[in-house]
Parts: sequence; C-alpha cells; structure tokens
Amino acid sequence: MTQRLHLDRLKQADRILWSVIAAMAGSVLLAAMLGPFQIEWMTFSKPALVASLLVLGSWFYATVRKDAALADALTSAAQIIAFAAVAAPVSYISASAAFPLWDSELMALDRRMGFDWISWLDAMNAAPLLHRLLALAYASFAVQATAIVVVLAAAGHALRLRVFMLSFALTTLVTIGVSTVMPAQGVWGHLHLSAVNSPAIVPVTRDLPLPVFFGLRDGTFMHLVAEGAEGIISFPSLHAALGLLFLLALWRVKYVGWIATLLNVAMIAATPVDGSHYFSDVAAGLAIALVSWIAVRHALTRMTGERIEAGGEVCLPPVGAYEKADALRQAS
Repeated sequence: MTQRLHLDRLKQADRILWSVIAAMAGSVLLAAMLGPFQIEWMTFSKPALVASLLVLGSWFYATVRKDAALADALTSAAQIIAFAAVAAPVSYISASAAFPLWDSELMALDRRMGFDWISWLDAMNAAPLLHRLLALAYASFAVQATAIVVVLAAAGHALRLRVFMLSFALTTLVTIGVSTVMPAQGVWGHLHLSAVNSPAIVPVTRDLPLPVFFGLRDGTFMHLVAEGAEGIISFPSLHAALGLLFLLALWRVKYVGWIATLLNVAMIAATPVDGSHYFSDVAAGLAIALVSWIAVRHALTRMTGERIEAGGEVCLPPVGAYEKADALRQAS
C-alpha cells in the first residue's frame, strides 16, 4: 500500500508535466488558428513519432516487464522531446510580440558589473584550442538532456529525476516569459560583429538566429517549427540556465557527478561567446534555474513525502508514514 501510494505520487508529477506540454501545444494551435502563424507540421512529425514510441515502451516496461527504472527513463525521454517540440514554437509566438529591444541596457549592465564582452572574445581568439573545448561543451546540450534522464533513472533517483524534469520545464517557461517583455538580439547583432572579429575561432551561434528573430518581430516570418527551430532567446540565457540544472541533477550521482560538473561549468563559460549572450543573460539564467530547482524540489518533497539527503540519495519515509498522514488529513 505504501509503495503503491508512493509511486502514484511520483506519477502525479509526470502527469503535471504532461499537462504543461498539452497546454503549450494547445497555445500553439490557437496561435495558428487565430493569428497569422502557420504550423510546419512536418517538423513536428519526427518528435511526435519518437515521443510516441518512447511512451509505448514506457507502458510496456511499467505494466508487462515491470522494470520501473527503464519505464521512468523512457517516459522522461518522451517528455523532453515533446516539451522541446512545443517550447520552440511558443518562443517564436512570444518573440512576435516585438517589445522594444533591451540590448543597450544589457550591455550597460555588463559594464557596470565589470564585464567586457570584447575582451572575453579576444581571450578566446588568443586560445583557439580552449575555445574548441568550450564550444564542444556548449554543443552537448541535447546529448546531456537525454543522458541525464537515463542516468538518474538507472541510478534509482526517481524523485531527483522528477525534480529535474519539472525544473527544466519551469525554467524554460520563465525564460520565455522574461524574454517576451525584455527581448534582445544578442551581442553579435548589437555590436555588428563579423568573422573579422573572430579570426581564429568560429563561435557556434554568431548572428545565425537573427533573420528568424527579426522576421518574427516584423511579421515577415510566421512559421512555427519544432525540429530545426532557431534559439532566439537572448535574455535570460536558457543555455546557462539548463547547464546549471544539468549540474544540479547529476553532481551527487556516483561516478558521473564530477564529469557533469566539469562539462557544465565549461558550457556556462562558453555561453557568452558561443551563444552571443551578454554576461547579464548568463547571470539571469543561472538565477532562474536555481530558484526553479529549489521551488520544485520543495514542492515535490512535500507532495511525495520523500527527502533528498545531502549525499543525493533518495530516502523513503518510514513505513506507515503515508497512511498516518492520510489519516491525519481525513481526521482534520
């Protein structure tokens, strides 16, 4: 009884995330039906197919083969893919609001904090091998998102897996919301940089998303896509935010924690140059991620009755704790 109730409460966290994904998908459909947007359905076909197969596999291992860890991994992988597929067009819809750009203010804030973006670019030009390593870390984003759900599920960190998944969603939604009212094109476009400014390196992002970003703002680009979508959010930095979430999710997991720490510190360090981000973008992204992680962890530990110890292990409450709590609630 206790174990079944415990699993039900973990599954409730899964249902919350599926509800969020469904609501975001609904908002995309409404934007296409009531607004000027056109959904490029073919870009959603592969994510939809893969997510559906993963859900089917999760059902099989939850009900037939009875492998809870594998079922959790497949469910979370499906949620990552589905969430990313709907978050991209939601960010496009948000950018079309075309609020005034904040680049000048963000650059001024960097200066007040003592950060010089051009000096950081010059440092990367002077150390191309270091930049290459940082760029590889920056590009590990998608691989890490998938690997984390597998590692946490395999290690038996059921609660930590749900904390990561819901923090991932909350961080992304808050980031999209802030970027809607405080949009920015990023350093590369704001300073009109070109290959001349990076003779020894090729930053990952540069000005590549800008045609889509400005097309959404002036109404000349109204296509909603999933696969192949451009990352158009500058402030706050979603890359930096998720880098911190990746680190928090794995840093206490045996054998892989130190690898995750090194990799994601490198990812965050790469974000200004390779993501064309202001340093204030990075700081805001880190703050959002940390608050989201703390808030979600607090909510889920209260909902499930579990606790995450300092060593990262998930501890079940004493036998009968759920029943006693339910009895007290009914008595009150």
